[in-house]
Amino acid sequence: MKHRHLILDLAWLAMLAATAVTWALGRGGWVARAQLAGMALVFALAWLKGLVVILEFMELRHAPALWRRALIGALTLVVLLILLAYGLSLR
Repeated sequence: MKHRHLILDLAWLAMLAATAVTWALGRGGWVARAQLAGMALVFALAWLKGLVVILEFMELRHAPALWRRALIGALTLVVLLILLAYGLSLR
């Protein structure tokens, strides 16, 4: 049980760090200057945070593969569609 709590604590700290990095990049103006590359980095961090939520906090790491693949696929699709829309808006 303690091992599971340690994993969840580390996952939470990693998500907190990713949020801080995202905030710092946006606040410093780097994302706006880097345009699509900056947004891709921000959404890559968001995708990783979503993956942690799915696997660790929703405890789907040991669930049937179909559930894991469906949720990770949906997360990936949403992130890619948002990046596509942003990329098209730059034209």
